[in-house]
Amino acid sequence: MPMIRTYLALPCAVLMLTGFTWGFGADKCPKALELTGKLGQFRDEARIHKTEADILSLCPDGAAGHYVTALQFERAGNQDGAIAEYRKALQLERSFPLASGNLGLLYAQKGMNDEASVELARGLSSISDPKYQKAMAMILAERKVYPLAIYYFDEAGRELTDDAGVFTGLAEIYVAIGQQDKALEEYRRALAADPDSGKAHMGIAGIHLERNELDPALDELKKAAVSNPQNREIHLMMADIYTIKGASKQAEYERLLGGKGKTPPAAPPPAASPSPAVAAPPAATPPQTELEKELERLKTAIKEQPDAVAAYEKLGNLYRSAGMDKEAVAAYKEAVYRNSAKSDVYLNLGILYEKQDLLDEAVVAYRQAVQVKPQNADARLRLADIYLNRGSSAQAVEQYGEFLKLKPNSPDIQLKLARLFARNKETNLAIEGYQAVLKQSPDNVDANREIAALYKVKGLNDKAIEHYNKVLVQQKDDVETRNALVSLYVKDKRYDEVTDLLKGTAELFPDDPNNHYKLGLIYDFKKDYDNAIASYLKALALKPDHARSLNALGRLYLKTGRLTEAKEMLEAAKNADPNLEEASVLLNNIREEFNPEPHKISSKIGRRHKKVKSGKGKKTKTFKKGKSAKPVKSKAKKRQ
Repeated sequence: MPMIRTYLALPCAVLMLTGFTWGFGADKCPKALELTGKLGQFRDEARIHKTEADILSLCPDGAAGHYVTALQFERAGNQDGAIAEYRKALQLERSFPLASGNLGLLYAQKGMNDEASVELARGLSSISDPKYQKAMAMILAERKVYPLAIYYFDEAGRELTDDAGVFTGLAEIYVAIGQQDKALEEYRRALAADPDSGKAHMGIAGIHLERNELDPALDELKKAAVSNPQNREIHLMMADIYTIKGASKQAEYERLLGGKGKTPPAAPPPAASPSPAVAAPPAATPPQTELEKELERLKTAIKEQPDAVAAYEKLGNLYRSAGMDKEAVAAYKEAVYRNSAKSDVYLNLGILYEKQDLLDEAVVAYRQAVQVKPQNADARLRLADIYLNRGSSAQAVEQYGEFLKLKPNSPDIQLKLARLFARNKETNLAIEGYQAVLKQSPDNVDANREIAALYKVKGLNDKAIEHYNKVLVQQKDDVETRNALVSLYVKDKRYDEVTDLLKGTAELFPDDPNNHYKLGLIYDFKKDYDNAIASYLKALALKPDHARSLNALGRLYLKTGRLTEAKEMLEAAKNADPNLEEASVLLNNIREEFNPEPHKISSKIGRRHKKVKSGKGKKTKTFKKGKSAKPVKSKAKKRQ
């Protein structure tokens, strides 16, 4: 049985030499990856589940398997688990647009827009998925990169014709850039997609209000209130319109629905004058508010002293507080022209430029703010963010570093800097950055996970294990971390820890046959055959045609002398996956060892018969064809 013993030693060889690779035979992951691209084409749930099962069977621990597991986590509402699986898929297959795009969507849902934009861009580099386009558009709109946002919204809208959110997103951009007619057009497209879209009704009402068209605005808000009666903002907008129209009772009622309660009367009418004109003054604010008075005072001061820097600074601040951005920019520019010595003037000017997407001008303003006052932390942070988004890593690192000198207790910024170092392959600096984060936030899951990965790359396994375990304390279902720990434990031959970890994984995800299969492998390796068999049987109870569990069980039965059961399991494994080479080899060798072929037996008998014949008389040497053979005296005759 030498051949069978060789194949029975396979699990040990795999564990010891390849770092615990879970599978045998030819690599079927390329085929599994091809199947992942077809999943999105199916509408029948049964077909989707069947294809996912096929992918998991072909490549459970490759990129395709992790991708399918991520999809299943998403369906179960486990976002963190899905993120971990997509990350693992991308570690194994960096160019995997579906995994990148889906990961980008999850990052966007969590508000991690920097990470989301990177992964979405990778997804969109190969796939024109409208979901990715919409998510990218929303991020760009938030960053006020309006031209690109409009492009991605337009692309998404070609296919997502029933998604009102695409069109309201476009409309909000057009409102922001002052193109109200285009905004109205997009809001109407949103209502065509979803007649109950409160956001679209409110957007149209807002445009009517800006145009002082009260009745059309009120009509839109009434429609919005019918479909969204709990939306307080709708009722408050209606209350404001009724107040302007002088319908105080209706205004009060809408204000109550908006959660504001009753408001005190603006001012009691003068008792001395019965005249209607005096008794019923308009409810509007006085002709000249305090803001207007202050603006007038400053303008007068500037007329008297055109070079009064302080007056321009205050004027800019007043305009900015009133939301009059264009006037604020003009005032601040005048202050800058007169060499303002106030760093915040340059900072505020930069913020206003950023709002208008004038990033070059914003950078200049922030640099001037830092030049006037090197301790201006806000200006440095804003500069760093712009540099980072533009890909200017060295300048971003410089500004983040200066910011952290000023505000060292900023773990979120320290984490950004650490990731930037890691991205630039500056491992030691990245580790220092993560250590700074963990000093302030020891339980930060991302920092622990990411520093562990760096320690693993450097071969510092004990430190990597320490930080991965800290992640599991916070997130027990982090599959990516569990797999990384298994790899490290196997490498260090810490098989008891591997067993405990795999038992925990099987308990957390009891419906995944692969987890029971992996646990069976480690029991098998440790010669704990009863538990190994129990684990394989659990996997088969969940998925009767789980080829690798059938194969492993057959191999184990063969190892323990249960030949009939071994043959049965190996035949089932071969039927479940005809390409499973080990099952075929073991079956063939069972037949060779235990069912020798007749022609082989007859040939052996023939050889023995010839030897017996040649033993009578003289022995002769056999020479190659064409050469003569000389007779040789037998040794027996010589001895005589």
